[in-house]
Amino acid sequence: MPSALPDGEPVPSTGELPATAVGSIGSLPFGLYVHVPFCATRCGYCDFNTYTSTELGGGASAATYADTAIREIDLARKVLGAADVPVSTVFFGGGTPTLLPAADLVRMLHHVTATFGLASDAEVTTEANPESVTAESLAELRAAGFTRISLGMQSAVPSVLATLDRRHTPGRAVAAVSEARAAGFEQVSLDLIYGTPGETDADWRASLTAAIASGVDHVSAYSLIVEPGTRLASRVARGELPMPDDDGLADRYAIADSELGAAGFEWYEVSNWARSAESQARHNILYWTGGDWWGIGPGAHSHVGGVRWWNVKHPRDYAGRLDEGVSPAAAREVLADRERAVERVMLHLRLRSGLPLSVLDGGGLAAAVRFRDDGLLDSASYDAGDAVLTLRGRLLADAVIRDLLD
Repeated sequence: MPSALPDGEPVPSTGELPATAVGSIGSLPFGLYVHVPFCATRCGYCDFNTYTSTELGGGASAATYADTAIREIDLARKVLGAADVPVSTVFFGGGTPTLLPAADLVRMLHHVTATFGLASDAEVTTEANPESVTAESLAELRAAGFTRISLGMQSAVPSVLATLDRRHTPGRAVAAVSEARAAGFEQVSLDLIYGTPGETDADWRASLTAAIASGVDHVSAYSLIVEPGTRLASRVARGELPMPDDDGLADRYAIADSELGAAGFEWYEVSNWARSAESQARHNILYWTGGDWWGIGPGAHSHVGGVRWWNVKHPRDYAGRLDEGVSPAAAREVLADRERAVERVMLHLRLRSGLPLSVLDGGGLAAAVRFRDDGLLDSASYDAGDAVLTLRGRLLADAVIRDLLD
């Protein structure tokens, strides 16, 4: 089951934020994340805050979820006051948002528009499993203002999909890409996972080839992590499946970077490649660059003006609080200057645009010199005043970040 939420300080029942946070509204891009916590089945590797129908129990319903989420959208508007904060990005994630009827997703988006307003160039994304969309549902979403779709392909190899407990056939993701294009989606992304037990280099190359050939303009490629408490972790612990090998994962990442680069994709974040700047995921960039966002839904996290909070996890508890007219937030933390500086290093260094060297202290600057000399930071970017990871640096990103912060 999903891991526990962090500790934090209590949140007022009204959801009220400190005056300093509210006063900063509008100084940074503002986005909305809408978490849809429902899945048809639970994939063996997943520890996200998601639920199948058998796990929900009483008091929680996918059928009424849109109405519940709309109540939190209203709460967000009330808490943020009268500030003019048109939403620059909206992201429906999960779970599987497209398990809900397209009409429910449209209704939530329209309520965001009516309540906050959308920027004229707003990016509106939904995640989807390939088997959870049809040509008709995609057309309905596009007509209502959705501009981007991110499809969970994971692999093009049947044996890998079976190990991951994915339900779709290898060709379904590519077919869904075609349907999304036909519906008018200009921005289409595929998510891939590498390092699944039993996957070979040839399997991984086959998945990359299929993703590239589908004609998408964005690919996310994530290393498989065996999360404690998942079915996959139990199978590894019993010896049924091998633990992913770090060297093998590094090889797969290098293959991805090579294959995608040869096909015209450029990395812009450690795990993300796009054909152009217009194809980059602007909502995720908002996270990585320290913007403001309100997370709607059970377990969703938010950040406004240096205050971060997170909602109660179970859909039943989430709906119950909103039914009672109180905030669904479980706890929050006010970030100190040092915490914000640490997060800036951790997030910006993952971006191709890099981290300004000027934000590092003496120890961090000394480490940056060492990493440049060792080939982990790009020399030309360093000379221009930025720390930008090389390919080898991306493979060792966590270690680089740790030393820059020491």
